[in-house]
Amino acid sequence: MSDDPRRHLPSVDRVVRGLAEADPALPEWVRLEAARWAIARARTRISQGNPAGDVTGSALATARELSAPSPRGVVNATGVVLHTNLGRSVLSSEAADHAGQRSAGYSDLEFDLATGQRGSRLDRVETLLKVLSGAPAGLAVNNNAAALLLALAGLARGREVIVSRGELVEIGGSFRVPDIMEQAGVRLVEVGTTNRTHARDYEDAIGADTGVLLKVHRSNFSQSGFVTEVGLPELVEIGRAHGIPVVDDLGSGSLLDLRPNGLPEDTFVPARLASGVDVLCFSGDKLLGGPQAGLLLGSADAIGRLRKHPLARALRMDKLSLAALDRTLRHLADGDADAIPTVRQLREPADAVHARAKRLEERLRKVLPGGFSVSLVETRAPVGGGSVPGFTLASFAVALEGAGSADRVAAALRAAPTPVIARVESGRVLLDAKTLLEGDDARIEEAVRALSLD
Repeated sequence: MSDDPRRHLPSVDRVVRGLAEADPALPEWVRLEAARWAIARARTRISQGNPAGDVTGSALATARELSAPSPRGVVNATGVVLHTNLGRSVLSSEAADHAGQRSAGYSDLEFDLATGQRGSRLDRVETLLKVLSGAPAGLAVNNNAAALLLALAGLARGREVIVSRGELVEIGGSFRVPDIMEQAGVRLVEVGTTNRTHARDYEDAIGADTGVLLKVHRSNFSQSGFVTEVGLPELVEIGRAHGIPVVDDLGSGSLLDLRPNGLPEDTFVPARLASGVDVLCFSGDKLLGGPQAGLLLGSADAIGRLRKHPLARALRMDKLSLAALDRTLRHLADGDADAIPTVRQLREPADAVHARAKRLEERLRKVLPGGFSVSLVETRAPVGGGSVPGFTLASFAVALEGAGSADRVAAALRAAPTPVIARVESGRVLLDAKTLLEGDDARIEEAVRALSLD
């Protein structure tokens, strides 16, 4: 029999002892789990015809990753304001503090202090939503996919939902609108074509079993050229003529009018609601600048039906998110919108971003290792988060160039004590100042000091 190299792999106990010697501060469970993972990876490598590699070194890297709190804080130097992979919107310090304080002790989450009886966890948030939007009623659930699921299940379960083929979108993580509709227990009726849908297409498809007319915002792609779609006001007219509710899945919307800052017309929620749509839903952690949430606004009848649906409890928000949402909405109601980092970034003038980028450039020029160069470049920063596809903001970035690969430099920045997430363009590493927060320049400086061409 040939000598199986897997027989020579170290035992779990041996690797655990090695980890204890290398880093005594590692918790016991971390050492054990990291050892098991490293040995399993080594076995897989050998079975694929590759060397086992440094098992203890691999285990040590895994152990240090496991022992770090999750998720880790990073520097967003990509310029993407609502970066889905980096947590989307950044909470205001007040919203974060409020969530922390309410989670560190008991609260009146579902307790009526006046009567001493059980209360509703959503009453105050719903009041703020109505004040800010002008909607007759409001509701909040844990994300926008949940909001759409609830709207369809609550208004049309067992019936047909009509939607344009050009709006059957797939969002991040391979979640598709048709899949959500299936889980809601409705039957999809597609009308029009990928690029052109007319009012007559909806009219021809309406029947005795039609439960909802659905409009879905194309949040992560855009269409141009020979295209036609039915606007929300026209779709609402069709729905009213046939007594059928209309649901608008806006995806990302703002309760603050950002149109003067160049954002598209359909981002302003109160303007969409003015069409008379029965239910409009959008995310809390996109243009609104709050925590993850799915916000539903609309008629008292439609929202009332959804509030009583069994799914509303299954999809309800937790106390931390509710506290953060409450404080975010109060910023808007109090006229203090710029306290919300996302809103501040969206409204920030280009010259302010330029000044921040210039300061960073000067700071890095003093500490940059030999063989690297630094320069200031003009960029365009996407909003991101599946909110306004194709729309970008004027920005500036600090460009790092060296003799080595830009991808290797970007990887080294990600390996810093506080990972710096940059983007690579045209062989350069760009540190976009649009999304830098207070204190990020010092974190970037620390990461850049450690760069080398080796």
